[in-house]
Order: sequence, then C-alpha cells, then structure tokens
Amino acid sequence: VAVRDLAPGVQLVDFGQNASFMPRIRVRGPEGSVVRLTGCEVVNDDGTIDRGTMGGAHRGSAWWQYTKGTEDEEAWFPQFYYLGSRYLYVELQPATEGGPRPELADVEMVIVHSAAEPVGEFAASDPTFGRIRELIRWAQRSNLMSILTDCPHREKLGWLEQVHLNGPALRYEWDVNRLMAKTARDMADAQQPDGLIPNIAPEYTVFKGTFRTAAEWGASFILVPWQQYLFSGDTEPLRENYEGMKRYFAWLETRAAGGPLQDGLGDWYDQIPGKPGRAYLTPPALTATAHLYLDATTLARAAEVLGKPEEAADYRRRADEIRSGFNRAFFRPESAEIYGSGSHTSLAVPLAMGLVEESQRGRVFSALVSDIERRGYATAGAVGYGYLLRALTEGGAAEWVYRLATDPEFPGYAYQLKLGNTALAESWSAQRGASQNHFFLGQIMEWFYADLAGLAPDPESTGFKRMIVKPHPIPELTWVEASHRSLFGRHAVRWERDGGVFRLEVTVPPNTTAQVYLPANDVGQVNEGSDSAVRRPGVRYLRSEEGRAIFEIGSGVYRFEVKE
Repeated sequence: VAVRDLAPGVQLVDFGQNASFMPRIRVRGPEGSVVRLTGCEVVNDDGTIDRGTMGGAHRGSAWWQYTKGTEDEEAWFPQFYYLGSRYLYVELQPATEGGPRPELADVEMVIVHSAAEPVGEFAASDPTFGRIRELIRWAQRSNLMSILTDCPHREKLGWLEQVHLNGPALRYEWDVNRLMAKTARDMADAQQPDGLIPNIAPEYTVFKGTFRTAAEWGASFILVPWQQYLFSGDTEPLRENYEGMKRYFAWLETRAAGGPLQDGLGDWYDQIPGKPGRAYLTPPALTATAHLYLDATTLARAAEVLGKPEEAADYRRRADEIRSGFNRAFFRPESAEIYGSGSHTSLAVPLAMGLVEESQRGRVFSALVSDIERRGYATAGAVGYGYLLRALTEGGAAEWVYRLATDPEFPGYAYQLKLGNTALAESWSAQRGASQNHFFLGQIMEWFYADLAGLAPDPESTGFKRMIVKPHPIPELTWVEASHRSLFGRHAVRWERDGGVFRLEVTVPPNTTAQVYLPANDVGQVNEGSDSAVRRPGVRYLRSEEGRAIFEIGSGVYRFEVKE
C-alpha cells in the first residue's frame, strides 16, 4: 500500500497487513548487485524497523537476500523461508563500492498457510465484531502451518495450550480436521517414557521446569482428540491415543500426589497494568488442577465412546475426587476472593468447568461480575479468557462480553483495532515487546458462533449430527448470523430483533436435527411461519425451562417468531 524512501538505497515497503508470507520480487540493475529484505511487524516514526516484537534487534538475524545474475530484469521467489510481518525494510546494495544500485521494480506479499479451507461465516449488526473477527482470522491463518505455531516469526513452535483453548474457535472458521489429527500424532510422538506430554510438540526445543510440564498445555493431548470427535465424528485420534492419554493422566496424578497439581504456568498474558508477559494474577496450581479435573471428565467421556464403561466409571470417580480436592484447596468462603486470588480467572474457571457447588454459584458469579464492573475491563489471559466468556454467558451476563470486546479505551480487541493492528496481538495492550500476530487470545471467535449466534454441536451427539441452537441476544445488537459447514452440510442461524419481536431462522442440513431454544416464557408466544410452532409439521415441542421454549426440528429451513 506504500513505499517510503528512507535513505539512498533504503526503502520501507508497507503491505498494509500483518500476515505470514514470502516475497516475490522483480529487480533491475547490474549483475552482482544485491537486494536484502528484512521483515518486521512495526516501525518507528522515522521508518526504521523495530524487531522487538519478533525477538530480534533492529535488523534481526533473519532476512531474504537476492544477488542479480545478469544485467536483465530478473524475478525471484524464495523457496523455504516464510515470515509473519507487515513491512519490508529493503536495502539495495551495489555490486561494487560506489557503483549503481539495483532497483526494486515490483514486490508482492504471497500469503503462506496450510490447506485448511474456510468453513464458517459470521456477521453482526455492529461492524466492530466483524473487524474483531478479521483481526483474529489473520492471526489464525498466519499460524496455520504444518503445526499450529504460536507466532509466525520468532519461534514458530507448537505451544500446546492454544490448540485446545482455541480448538473450537479454529474449527468454526477452518477445516482443520487433518491438521488436528496430525497434531495429536505429534503429541504422541513427543510423549516421554514416564507419560509426560511436553509443552510443545514436536519438541524441537527441550525447555526446563514448568515450561515443559505445565498441565494447562499438556491437556491438549486429551482435549484435542475429544474436540475432533465432537466436531467431526472422527474417533481415530481417540482410538490411536487413548492409551497414551491414560499414561499422561497417570503421570499428572503422580505429580499431584493427592493434592493440588503444581505443574502449571497459570493464566498466561493476563491483564495487569505495567507487567504483561507472564501469569501474575491467578495461582498456577488453580488452573493446573482445574485442567486435571477437565482431563478426567474428558477421559470418562472418551472411554464411553470407545466402549469401556468400567474405565469411564473409574475416571468419573477420579474426577469427583479432584473436584473435592480442588474446593478444599482453593475455595475460601470466608474470604472476599472466594476462589484462589479472586482474579477473574480464579472465579471464571471453576464456574465454567462445573467445579463450584450449586449453592455457591450465585455468590461466585456475583463476585466475578462485580469486579468486572468495578474495573471496567477483564483481567483474564490466554488460559482464562475463554472460560470467562463461558461463565459470563451461562450466568446471564452476555452483554458484558459485548462491552469488554468493543470498548476501545481499555486493552482488548477494539483497543488493538484503535492502535491500527491488523492481526491479533499476543498481549491485550499490543505492547511492543510482544508478538503482534498471535491467536491465543482469540477465544471470542467460539463465543461468536456458539453463544451469540447460538450454533453449536450437541455435546451428547457428534459431528453436528444434532445441533444446539441457543442464541444469546443482547440489547446492543439488532441481528446476528452465522453458518458452519460440517460433514453433513451447511448449518446456519440468523436472529434479529425488531419492535418487540424476536425472529430466528435456522437451516438444518439433511440427516441432522437441531434443538432450538427460544426466548419465550409461554410456548404460545412462538410461531413458525404464520402458524403456532407447536402445530407445525417437523417441529416438536419438548419442554420449557429458564425462560426458554425448547423445540426439536429436522432438516430444512425454519423461521420462528416470538413476541417478546
């Protein structure tokens, strides 16, 4: 979008988009002259590059370089090295000192990512949500390679926490079934003889301490095969890795030794002014032990699917023991913090995972919302943010998700858009010392589809064979629509509010069904087309609960209307 001359033989090329790419160039000039291209995500006011977001200095240690072989105009495209960047710092060097410099006749950003086809569409009446979606999609796309990289420049390592925490967010947007099956094999290959799953897979670099043993990271080995089954119906990752999953869980149990699991990195990149870059606000043992519980419940469900009812019962028993131990260790009813440190993640994770006793849920939820109201922003980081969205929505405060996401005055999605970011950054504040192309804070993508639009696979079914349509309309929006292409076809939802009338259109592909939750206290309020929904063929009224009328529908297109 722009080329800026900085000095004789030095130019800054701005592509206008931070993305994973390789440059294609055409060069004029003498034989032996050199073009060096150094990528960067951000630049200083004078146009010089700042590679601090990429783990490097001013010039860094990696670049593309081409030497002309003839006097003619030549074209060149690199074969191996890609980079996540927005800018190119171009240095045009003569063949001999004082000689003529080469000229960059043309330069093109060629986007690079794995062959994962888009399968989702989402839009809402507030265009900010569309811009947030694009911010996240560019970060997702930039890190969809032969592994799910954490960033497309400084490391390109397969850190595992992002794979399960963002698994649904990725699956709604892209067909990543083959990539996720391959990731499960990578984790199996990286598993150690004692059962440990290291924090990265493939394990190109062997880290020390909890940077190798964190339970929130290794949980992907159990959760990713389950997500594959839930979204696609594919049981192979479960069957291939079930014994390894059991060994990993057994290793975690030995580390916990009947108490809280200490092997955790906590809520990475949580929000604390002036101290981003680690996990500060939530005890790592809380997030580690909570994921141990989630591992146990997931193994129980996997055992049921694989026809192992006795093992399923055993994992349910172990999950109950972990739940009891978690509450003994972290629930403090006499304290204002209630759970752990009282951070948003300390409260949201137990709520979202079902660790809180029913009699205490109201109190814990009130404490969470009260602190968000007091601050005006969320403190949850990469590990806790998705659970925060779940806790707020299930507790009836989905409007807070909207406020947090769209407020440009506090670090978050809209704040990054205000700064001019074109891909999601590693930190909420998009600080210069961190990556500007990271997808691990992008869990709101799952919320867009599953909660706001209300399009989700039934956890008691598989592969969208049965869909749950449970939208959460919020006052700030007049319409929302989403679609997802599963193995059965295109599932779609659109809702709108107009003059006290709520309308919902649902598309159900062949050989599938859907349960539809409509905001109605009285089933008589609900019409399908021009007739009462309870009398329409293909629509079966099931029950009413918590202010919603629930219907079951088969394949087809249905248009419901509720007078609010």
